[in-house]
Amino acid sequence: MGGAINAFITTILCIGFSCAFAQSGDQKNRITRCNAGNSQECLNLAVVYAKGEGVQQDLSKAAELFLKACDGGQAAGCFVLGTMYQDGKGVQQNNFRAVELYRKACDGERISGCTNLGYMYAQGEGIRQDKSKALELYKKACDGRDARGCINLGFAFEEGDGVRQDKSKALELFGNACDFKIETGCVNYSRLKNQGVR
Repeated sequence: MGGAINAFITTILCIGFSCAFAQSGDQKNRITRCNAGNSQECLNLAVVYAKGEGVQQDLSKAAELFLKACDGGQAAGCFVLGTMYQDGKGVQQNNFRAVELYRKACDGERISGCTNLGYMYAQGEGIRQDKSKALELYKKACDGRDARGCINLGFAFEEGDGVRQDKSKALELFGNACDFKIETGCVNYSRLKNQGVR
């Protein structure tokens, strides 16, 4: 299980910025700085506990620290805690709480939070279903270079889900995701090209 959690946390936090911060520094000093209100140190500690680097892995403790980081303005902390609530990792599964945290992450310019919030709107999980709002959030995420936002928006255009069907637009969006180095974008771009979409 530890390997899956480490991959989960690494994937979530390492999209778009370096994760070296999660492996450096003295543990005792981090705790002191976090307790003094340094939200970046709370985020660093949360990652350490989530991954079990130099400490016993403790997802509940990680969740507490991600909350401190989030409350201190670290949008990445809000995003990761949102995924933990959505998936029930280290906390009781709660889609309503996940939506709140994704909104806070998105508002804090953690673009991946916009993608996840869009998904919650699209599925009606933890919030009233609203396809238009989902599309708006996917577009914001895609414009911010979040490949998953581009992919989700691409599928909406391909299928005509909440928007007028436009396979050419879907092709463009899958191409953007491919350019952002996400294999799913490349696969779907090739699939539509092979169908003759231009």
